Amino acid sequence: MKWHRLSWFTLALLIIALALPLFLLVTLSFMQKGAYGGIQWTANLNNYLQAFSWTHFRIFWRSFEWAFIAAFLCASLSFFTCWILMTLRSTLRIIILGFLCLPALINVIIRLYSLKNFVGNDGPWPWLLDLFRIPYDSQALTANPYLVLVGFVITYWPWALLPMYASFERMDFSLVEAAQDLHAGFRQVLKFVLWPQLKLAYISSFLLVFIPCLGEFVIPDVLGGAKSMNYGNLLVDKFLKSRDWPLGAALAIILVLGVVISFSFQKFSENKE
Repeated sequence: MKWHRLSWFTLALLIIALALPLFLLVTLSFMQKGAYGGIQWTANLNNYLQAFSWTHFRIFWRSFEWAFIAAFLCASLSFFTCWILMTLRSTLRIIILGFLCLPALINVIIRLYSLKNFVGNDGPWPWLLDLFRIPYDSQALTANPYLVLVGFVITYWPWALLPMYASFERMDFSLVEAAQDLHAGFRQVLKFVLWPQLKLAYISSFLLVFIPCLGEFVIPDVLGGAKSMNYGNLLVDKFLKSRDWPLGAALAIILVLGVVISFSFQKFSENKE
């Protein structure tokens, strides 16, 4: 097959935009940090040995845990939201879907600080806690891991909702009606009718949230406070504060490998189906 000129241009663009930066990052990860934050072009494996230290592993595991929970919540919420939407008329369905995705058009910084003001000392959340006489720490309301999780969900939920909705629209809902005519309950319809047809869509929605949350920097930085250190914050700290670029590059390569493994899992699931 003869390649068109546009194909060669696309290949060259991919090499320049993806392959070349990745190659430079891999090369940098095998170098050595200079005495004052520079780079010594001396090959060694110490960066990867440090990257797999217990301290870095704990940060990675915490990031993995919160990203997994956020992705699970977003994918599950999208699943049941789309199920409800499919019971409505098509016009009303599109209107509601548009309103649900409308916050995604607002700058993420504005949304995060709006959430922070909502739970702040002068916001509605402390007033509600006082109204129901629920004890709380006023200093921890605007900076805690649970607020980071809420930030993940409200930021990345549209990423999971739209592909899930597209899969629901392509599904044959006559099977659901047939199952209900046979007196199948909610669990039976979910397990034997919906899940087999929408399992791949659920995995795709899950990964679309899990992967960016794993390396997220802005949300933990704004909502997590000084005590919250995620993998994205660790990378920024190594590159900008510690100026240990080789170690930061090694940590970034490990994150890239995690993303590749996640996509490989998705591809394996698709081929298995």
